[in-house]
Amino acid sequence: MSACTPFGDDLWLVDGPNITMLTIPFTTRMVVARLPDGGLWLHSPVEATDERVAAVLELGTPAHLVAPNPFHNLFVTGWQERFPDATTWAGPGLAKRRPQLRIDGELEDGASPWEGIEQVVLRGSFLLDEVVFLHRPSRTVIFTDTFQNHDPAEDGLFWRSVKRMAGIEGPEGGAPRDWRLTITDIEATRNSVRRILAWDFDRVTTAHGLCVPEDGHARIATAFAWLRV
Repeated sequence: MSACTPFGDDLWLVDGPNITMLTIPFTTRMVVARLPDGGLWLHSPVEATDERVAAVLELGTPAHLVAPNPFHNLFVTGWQERFPDATTWAGPGLAKRRPQLRIDGELEDGASPWEGIEQVVLRGSFLLDEVVFLHRPSRTVIFTDTFQNHDPAEDGLFWRSVKRMAGIEGPEGGAPRDWRLTITDIEATRNSVRRILAWDFDRVTTAHGLCVPEDGHARIATAFAWLRV
């Protein structure tokens, strides 16, 4: 079976290895989109194993590698080595945090570099601003860390309890409470979320946990209701 799981028109999910962050276990996921020109757009690349690379090549050739926030860059270099002609894009803060990483373009608010994909920088945190994307053909919003939805079946009682307290346990998921505590400009965060909720979408992907195949707009509205947007 291919490592790439269809999630919508010209959109696939690729599960990566489990990792730990501050001792907390996380599943990981990459999103692959086929652009109108045929090139592939890889969001939050996971480890470039032979199996995953072969599965991706069945869909096309990677043309864009997207690291959407300062922390999702661990496996970018593996894809850069295999596909040196691919353009690497970084969200705010990554270039400063990883100056040794080759970055070809930085993503900001405004027009997206890609046809069929829109973007909003979810701002307001002193630690983690993140670029959130809309894949228009599949009506899918693509989150990384600012919305998580950890599968309870993946964790034992202790970590389920930790993630429940953090507000990120599935199947409902939410915006992590630890990230919320880093927000110093609440109006900037509200404005970003308003723009996301103005999009026409029904599906949601996240790098950590269960994706949302339907009723995604309502789920995200609930996840960010604490902002009173």
